[in-house]
Amino acid sequence: MTHKIDDSRKAFGAGWWILAVIVFGLVIAIRIRLLGVPLERDEGEYAYAGQLILQGVPPYTLAYNMKFPGTYAAYAAIMSIFGQTITGVHLGLLLVNVATIVLVFLLGCRLVNSVVGLTAGMSYAVLSVSPSVLGFAGHATHFVLLPVLGGTLLLLNPTNRQGFRWLFASGVLFGLGVLMKQPAVFFALFGAVYLVSNDLHRRFFLEKILLRTLIFSASVILPLGITFLLLWRIGVLNRFWFWTIDYARQYGSLVPFSQAPRFFFYSAKEVIAACWPIWALAGIGLVASLWERRTRSVAAFLLGFLFFSAVALCAGFYFRLHYFILVLPAVSLLAGVSVGRLSAPSMGRSIIFRCIPVLILGFALAWPILAERKFFFEASPADASRMIYPESPFAESIRIAEYLREHTTRNDTIAVLGSEPQIYFYSDRHSATGYIYTYGLMETQKYASQMQQEMIREVERARPKFLISVVMPDSWLQRSESERLIFTWANQYAAQNYTVVGFVNIVSPDKTDYYFDNVPQSVPQLGKYILIYQRKS
Repeated sequence: MTHKIDDSRKAFGAGWWILAVIVFGLVIAIRIRLLGVPLERDEGEYAYAGQLILQGVPPYTLAYNMKFPGTYAAYAAIMSIFGQTITGVHLGLLLVNVATIVLVFLLGCRLVNSVVGLTAGMSYAVLSVSPSVLGFAGHATHFVLLPVLGGTLLLLNPTNRQGFRWLFASGVLFGLGVLMKQPAVFFALFGAVYLVSNDLHRRFFLEKILLRTLIFSASVILPLGITFLLLWRIGVLNRFWFWTIDYARQYGSLVPFSQAPRFFFYSAKEVIAACWPIWALAGIGLVASLWERRTRSVAAFLLGFLFFSAVALCAGFYFRLHYFILVLPAVSLLAGVSVGRLSAPSMGRSIIFRCIPVLILGFALAWPILAERKFFFEASPADASRMIYPESPFAESIRIAEYLREHTTRNDTIAVLGSEPQIYFYSDRHSATGYIYTYGLMETQKYASQMQQEMIREVERARPKFLISVVMPDSWLQRSESERLIFTWANQYAAQNYTVVGFVNIVSPDKTDYYFDNVPQSVPQLGKYILIYQRKS
């Protein structure tokens, strides 16, 4: 009888692993099918900055942005291995995602058991590929989570009580997360809070607690300090400081607190609705872990992790869809606790009872995939991009860049008047200005006029061979109170020095007309469009 029970448990355990293999295989297959989805703006920025690094051009010289340079370096590393292509970028994202799934699984195992780990890993795999969080695109949030989860796993390492090396390594990983994107500082704060509270619980002496906290904090700062020194050494520290500190402070204060709830609920509704069964399991897991006395320590850890993840999401009160990726590991772990709690009473019972948690989890994981089956399994990569970004010229940027590459040399520069940095990456041509985004020029912040004037000076000094004027609201986000100097200058400068050689007319999300070297005087239907100017000889 004992052998039969053991065999039954082994078979049931094998069932969990079979489900995991199916889910992970399906998610990886989806990502492989979507490797060719055109890069969106953030990906274009990271890819262009990474391309420049591979060419020996330091960050913040030909590409300005308020993000720390960690993701730029990550893209450079990825493209050095897989190539400077769309597929190469997304192959790197695939590996980062797989590694993150493994870390979520290990966290679940370390906190509770393998059932919780497998459930959490499967949940994160499905949540992180969902178009509701733009999970198919290589945003910085993916690159934040990989080192942060690694650092969190090291904090849970029981060998921490014997030595300091794991503590130091954990802090360095949290510091690397901050290098990927500034809001990751809240994860580092979570690490410090957990470390101190855990040391107090172990009844360590005050001197040891202070020493461990100091080592952790110093190791978090170490990657940042090295980065600051390198940027100072290559002479871009002042520009780095302006963009990542001074301007970032202005950008982070543009959305008033009174509007934050409206922005949050608008985005949260879309994110949760797309994968509501998994989020429901997470809610059940939170309640169940608090209800059971023996799991309250795990609940305290997960509550703290969820809280600081949510604070990282709230930075600036923008609540963009891909920001929600930051809370997905905590949600996945809570879903794992829920399924683990459901499966515990079924052990020792009939196979029907044992299958109930598996069936519930299967439904929760299948729902988001089936709901987005057209995006995951039917749409071409270009059509998939247009389904998610109907107002943006991401697919069109490839054709435009091909034309520019064919009509320029590597010594020529180009200038995109709009927020389409992917054009620089595709064309493999340097930008005439570091303003690869024009959103900041339209914002109601104190540097807007100064930034417009600087962009104008840089373009006039570089005398680019081509100007690409993106006449699309989504590429500028112009407001009624925006400074209009850049538009007045662009019209005059283009008329005096350039000739129109290309016209891309985006009539509808599924119809774009391309005119190169033979631009018509009129078209039957004018949509959002892009003009390509060549400098007069």
